[in-house]
Amino acid sequence: MRPFSLQLAGFLLTGILLVPQAALAATLHHLSGRTMGTTWQVRVASDADPDRLSAGIQAQLDEVVAQMSTWEPASDISRFNRAPAGELQGLPDAFFEVLDAALTLAADTGGAYDPTVGPLVNLWGFGPDGARDAPPDDRAIAAVMARSGWRRLVLDRRTRTVVQPGGLYLDLSSIAKGYGVDRVAAYLDATGSSAWLVEVGGELRARGRKPDGETWRIAIEQPAPDDRGDGAATGDLPQLSGVVLEPGDMAVATSGDYRHYFETADGRFSHTIDPRNGRPVSHGLASVTVLHPSCMQADALATALSVLGPEAGYRYAVERGLAALFFVHAGDGFQRRTTPAFERHLLP
Repeated sequence: MRPFSLQLAGFLLTGILLVPQAALAATLHHLSGRTMGTTWQVRVASDADPDRLSAGIQAQLDEVVAQMSTWEPASDISRFNRAPAGELQGLPDAFFEVLDAALTLAADTGGAYDPTVGPLVNLWGFGPDGARDAPPDDRAIAAVMARSGWRRLVLDRRTRTVVQPGGLYLDLSSIAKGYGVDRVAAYLDATGSSAWLVEVGGELRARGRKPDGETWRIAIEQPAPDDRGDGAATGDLPQLSGVVLEPGDMAVATSGDYRHYFETADGRFSHTIDPRNGRPVSHGLASVTVLHPSCMQADALATALSVLGPEAGYRYAVERGLAALFFVHAGDGFQRRTTPAFERHLLP
């Protein structure tokens, strides 16, 4: 999967409440590694051997890569992308679960979320082919759109098979990192870990409390008017200002455009591509953060809301009871807007 520049500022491990003595006896391990072109970090309260835990975590993430990385020629998704028109492919469980969720969200958002958008992202200079200094012409956009589109993909949920319609390129990078977080979370639960905080490339999920009884706290970076950094950040970052929240047993995922774009005399072109018209979004949404019990869903929803924008995206989130935080371009700065469900997690 292509590397992901983090939009999430990090996590603040502070709090005040107590937990039973059994949890206090556990050791808080700090584990880390690399996956999907980025890094993973885990804080886990456990009496298990940390090397064994680390190996188990890596194994979970390696399976996601083996099935869904477009950077791995032998992966299941690469095999699908190379397949000739009409070829039927059976899907392993993880691949099926993620693709099923992606297509369900695509239908629910009218195509604002689309797991086949990768070639358009690449065409606009935000993919593996490298940056560009001018927008593509209409003919090039139309040619890529002709072989893209989630509606071209027919998933047989009974047999867990999918047919390559011809030239269709799947890219699940906007949902697979979140799924990887969920896989690690399930593994840690299975080991009997009493509390954990999992982060993969900026997507997080929390459970329980630390051994000293403190709650997990997350800091969401507030965009700065002169911010031109690459967004990369990991670990505990108490020096960063922004929105601080207690996620509880929830996942957190962020998507944004304020650090990834190019400008020409014709305007500013965001890396957030609207699959419905093949062009960068033109609305004023800078970033959106979603809280959800599933990190897979939070990851994909953050992308979908980024495409839908500050008005349609906000309505979509409120209608579905989603916890979402929006930062919107406003002159030389940014305005913050939160859904009622998100407000419940905010700290003063």
